[in-house]
Order: sequence, then C-alpha cells, then structure tokens
Amino acid sequence: MRTRPERLYEIDGLRLLAALCVVLFHYVFSGWAGGKTTVTFVTESAWAKYGYLGVDLFFLISGFVVLMSAWGRTPRQFVVSRVVRLYPAYWVGIAVTATVTVLLGWGLFQVSVPQVLANLTMFQSVPNIENVDVVYWTLWAEMRFYILMLIATVIGITRGRIMAGLWGWLALTFLVELGVLPGIADLVVQSEFSHYFIAGMALFMLYRFGLDWQIALLVPICLGNAVYRAIGYAEAVGERYHVTYSPVVITAVVVLIFLVMTFIALRVTRALARPWLVTAGALTYPLYLLHAHVGFILFARLEGAFNKYVLLVGMIVVMLVAAYAVHRFVERPLAPVLKRLLSKREPPAHAAVPAGNPTG
Repeated sequence: MRTRPERLYEIDGLRLLAALCVVLFHYVFSGWAGGKTTVTFVTESAWAKYGYLGVDLFFLISGFVVLMSAWGRTPRQFVVSRVVRLYPAYWVGIAVTATVTVLLGWGLFQVSVPQVLANLTMFQSVPNIENVDVVYWTLWAEMRFYILMLIATVIGITRGRIMAGLWGWLALTFLVELGVLPGIADLVVQSEFSHYFIAGMALFMLYRFGLDWQIALLVPICLGNAVYRAIGYAEAVGERYHVTYSPVVITAVVVLIFLVMTFIALRVTRALARPWLVTAGALTYPLYLLHAHVGFILFARLEGAFNKYVLLVGMIVVMLVAAYAVHRFVERPLAPVLKRLLSKREPPAHAAVPAGNPTG
C-alpha cells in the first residue's frame, strides 16, 4: 500500500491539456459550426472537432482525484474541500460571463437575474433553469458524483467498500443501458459517463494498493463501455453540427485517455513530473469556466479586425491570463477564508489524507 505523500504533477498538466482541447473545440470548430461567429477554421476543424473529448478525460481524472481527496476525510471535511475548490472561481465565472453577455452580447446569448441567481447554487439543473454558460453542464455531472462520494464518506471509505461500490455502480450502468431500470435512475447512475468515474476511482485504487484481479477486470470493462458510448455520443454531436466523426479516431482517443491515466497510476510517468505543472493545473478550472460564451462574444465582436489565427492565439492567451488572475486574486486568497468559515473543530479522520490531490 502506498503511504508516502506524493504530488501527481502529471495530472496537473493533463488537466490543462484537457481544458485546452475543449477550448480549441469551441474556438476552432463549434463556434462557427454552431453559428456563433463567422470566423471559420474549416481545415483545422478536421481535428479540432474531437476536442470535446477533453471532457471525457476530465471525468476520468475526477474519479481518480476526488476519491483521493475523500480518502480519510470526514463528510464535513469532504464537503468543505469541494466547496472551497469549486465555488469561488465559479462565482467569478458567472459574474464575468453575465456582465460580458449583457454589455457585449448583442443578442448572441441571453441572461436574466433569476437565471444568474439560480446558477450561483450550481444546482440550476434541478429546476431545469438554463446555464449561464454552456460548459456548466459538466458541473452538474460532477456534483452528482460528489454526492455519491459524500455518501461514501458517511458510510466510511475502505478498500473493500469502494471496490464493492464500483462493481455495483457498473452493474447499475448496464441495467440502465439495457432498459431494465427506468430512465429516472440515470439521474444518479449517469450511464453516459459513469464508466469514467468508475475507472478513475479504480485507477486510484491501483495507485494506492497495487494491481489485483478486480482492477484488472474492472478497468477494461469500463474502457469497452466508454468506447461504445463515446461512438454513440459522437454520432449525436455530428448530427448537431452536420459533420461526421470517425469511430476509429474516437476509439483511439478514448483508449489513449485510459492508457495515460493507467501509466500515471502505475507511476510510469514519474519522470515527466515537474513542480511547475501545479500552476498549469491551477489554471484549468477558471479557464474552463471563462472561455466559452465570453470567447464566442469576443470572436463575434472582433472578427474582421485581425487575422483569424492572430485572433485565435490572442484569445487563448487572454483566457489563460484571465484564468491566472482568477486563481491568483480570487481562489488563493479566498480559499483559506472559506475553509475557516465552513470548518469547525472536529476529531481527526481515521486515516491521513493523501497528499498531492490536484483538485483539493
């Protein structure tokens, strides 16, 4: 069993890579394909259209690092860690996106005060209120996963309970896919992406305890289901944007995602770890929150004023700088304050929290 504290710097870098893939998907492909801008990148869209798979990587990473974050923590500690990690940058993202939409949106997007207030909770999907920014849909998927992890901390996290829970979740995933369970069950099961959360958690178990037959069986099953669902999802995305996705490319990307995370869990990639990647990881969340609607609006307002490639590179640089500003001047100073406000003195958890959590 791995007990020595270790920072997984590779995951920090991988998270920024996933975010940049999503940014390129929006700026190089979906922006003009979806009618948000006339700045077209027809040739580059042949590869950029696959960038949405960065979200799939996010979910796989989330399974790994959220279990790492929850291990050894009490339910209250886990909730505090998630609130501190998620909400400050999210509130800034809402404020910036809503302000830019009102001042510069000019009908491209709409936003209302009730919508903004509902979005501040991050539970706007419950009353079916529209997201202030399209990318927020992934936060609802993450939030439902966090609720499951909170339940796990209440029950008590152990090796045996986690493995039993993973098998149970995978079984429920197949029952939903086969139509045995009613559709409402998918609100909890999340069969579209559950295989990523399950596999990520299994890979953390591999990292912490080493390989056993359960992990050796569980991860490939999740990979198979991930490929199957990813190909189906790609067909839906293709219909939306009137393009064709290659099942071979989709399969290759999903397999690569699993391989990279497996190598990280096995510490094969240790030589690639660099402390500066912590900063790269810190930029990921605010970059993801800020780039979409704000970027579309700025593209629409600046199109024709600059060469499209200059505009693309400039926009990405601006978003990275904005993401750093949010991290440096909002997340870092506000995190300890929020933590003190939400925490109270309580008995220490039974086990130490593993160091190196890229999201904690």
